[in-house]
Amino acid sequence: MKKILFTLFAFAIYKAATYIHIPLINPDVISQFFDDADGGIVGIANAFTGNALRNYSIIALGIGPYITASIVIQLLQMDIVPILKEWQEEGEVGKRKINQLTRYLAIGLAFVQALAMTYGFRLTGNSIFDIGVENVNFLTYTYLAIVMTAGSAFLLWMADQITNKGIGNGTSMIIVAGIISTMPGMITSLVQEFVTAPESDAGTYGIFAIVVLLYIFVIFFVTVMQSANRKIPIQYSNRPTGSRFQGRSDSNIPLKINSAGVIPVIFAVTLLSIPTTIMNFIPDLQSTTLGLWLNEMFNYQRPFGYVVYIGLIFVFAFFYAFVQINPDKIAKNLQTQNAYIPGVRPGVDTENYISRLLFKITVIGASYLVLIASLPIFATMIFKLPAYVQIGGTSLLIVVGVAIETTKQIKTQTQEQKYSGFIK
Repeated sequence: MKKILFTLFAFAIYKAATYIHIPLINPDVISQFFDDADGGIVGIANAFTGNALRNYSIIALGIGPYITASIVIQLLQMDIVPILKEWQEEGEVGKRKINQLTRYLAIGLAFVQALAMTYGFRLTGNSIFDIGVENVNFLTYTYLAIVMTAGSAFLLWMADQITNKGIGNGTSMIIVAGIISTMPGMITSLVQEFVTAPESDAGTYGIFAIVVLLYIFVIFFVTVMQSANRKIPIQYSNRPTGSRFQGRSDSNIPLKINSAGVIPVIFAVTLLSIPTTIMNFIPDLQSTTLGLWLNEMFNYQRPFGYVVYIGLIFVFAFFYAFVQINPDKIAKNLQTQNAYIPGVRPGVDTENYISRLLFKITVIGASYLVLIASLPIFATMIFKLPAYVQIGGTSLLIVVGVAIETTKQIKTQTQEQKYSGFIK
């Protein structure tokens, strides 16, 4: 109970910080920008920060720089930077070194991102600074970037406190807190659009009921798929003859259907949204031939952009799945432990078997990600939903995934306490 209360207290501090605007900035201009350019990477980034980006608060960057730094470090550990590979194999000491490097990289990325973002908002043609602020120069942007970087550093510290004194992984819980804090606004927008609007009738009431039921069904479906896995049975050849455990295959290797998580969707949206986001910062480019071509190519709500979007999700899903689950490493570990998969020879045959199985379940997992990522697009088109209302999408994947992991952690901790009391 103390851990839960501490986590809720941290959430309250986080939400309060989203309303503390950074100095010298007129937040109304930033909010208008989000009204004009809703969706894409801008909308996703704002959802992850709990509207802190829209309010342009001191924590406007959220925990995003740390997530980016973590992904970069994880990719560099794949024999790209030898010293990182060595740290990965050093156990707890190496883990601390990697975590420290990740934090340093996150702070650097936060500063660069804050600097570029503030200058980019000024390129929209509107003055983002308060009335009376004059002589805006590089030092001004540097000062604002330092303030926003300090906000991200504060969130990293608070995430560590949640991990140590609260429940769940602090970084994931911060992201979930930001997403959940926007849900009341989403529900309010939905009610105002279909229930309390002056032109509401039986038809709009029916749409409201269908949307709510669809949302509940999607949550149930995502929960099932996030928990689904394919178990590979394992047997050990070093058990003595006549043992009552001989021949049993209680041991197994669980392969998650969606082993890549939400990363493929985030990567796909990020790559596609970079050109369109640049166009939002440069209004004069939108009406040109180049702007129209870029919008058709990279806007995943357009037919061609949607095809590219699906392709990127599949590519990243397979790439990340085989990064997370290395068939060669699993095969070697099984051979070292005198274990084998029934009906499969150790060594290369085991590696090929795991690779084929991983490929098959990744096809299912990638198709599932495409379905969930496409739901907001088609639901908005079919039901004419407000831009603020989304059924499915990246946010729901993150919330459900973190909820499942946190539930498992709470269950494990309560069981440990029960066993401790029984021993005493």
